Amino acid sequence: MEHPIKILIVEDNVIIADDMQSMLEEIGYEIVDNVIVYEQAVDVLKNNHVDLVLIDIILASDKTGIDLGKHIRETYNIPFIFVTSNSDRATVENAKTVKPDGYLVKPFEQQDLYTSIEIALSNFNYAKKGAGKMEDEEAADEITSNSVLKDSIFVKKQHLYYRIQFTDIQFIKADNVYLEVNTVDKKFLVRSPLKDYLEKLPKNKFYRAHKSYIVNVDHIDAINSKDIMINNNLIPISKDFKEFILSSMNS
Repeated sequence: MEHPIKILIVEDNVIIADDMQSMLEEIGYEIVDNVIVYEQAVDVLKNNHVDLVLIDIILASDKTGIDLGKHIRETYNIPFIFVTSNSDRATVENAKTVKPDGYLVKPFEQQDLYTSIEIALSNFNYAKKGAGKMEDEEAADEITSNSVLKDSIFVKKQHLYYRIQFTDIQFIKADNVYLEVNTVDKKFLVRSPLKDYLEKLPKNKFYRAHKSYIVNVDHIDAINSKDIMINNNLIPISKDFKEFILSSMNS
């Protein structure tokens, strides 16, 4: 069973911190602690398993969120996101020195928070594995198991985030600025470029079949020279994809 992502909130405005905690718990994340100063954050990190830290840059202590970011970079192998009211050039330049995995400007919505966390975890895990910086395969497996994207993806519909197993996604169709994610029995609208969404999906199952479609090859029911059929939906295919499918069938 997959465990929820464990998040530490470091925010000196108690109302904002409580609001963030409610947003995150509603999505399904677990809050390890909710603290207001640098020293408390250091203590929590030392004594608990934390997957990701949300850090306000200005804290109720002499040491700032940037100091905490530096401490995390030097001591732990986890991502962190700056959450701040300050988006002026000097603050951003200062924040960049500790290489945060995200930068979220207040005020923000639940969707903004969720998206920032999803991208930070995904990019962090990909970079760590891809760069070969892990000491052994066991450590790499641990990082993968901590990702919300290990075997599924979250998609928002109305006020809920639905967890969709990759195996249940049949095809994805681009429609203007939205994508239509089709599963066996549901459709979800996602605001994303098709190319970016493809990056989030397993490379051995999902392919760009056409400029407007991504398909899960496990769900292909039939094929001809111009189309494939998935669950009675006729989907156009490019010449390259047709050749890829035919060569796979014959191998």
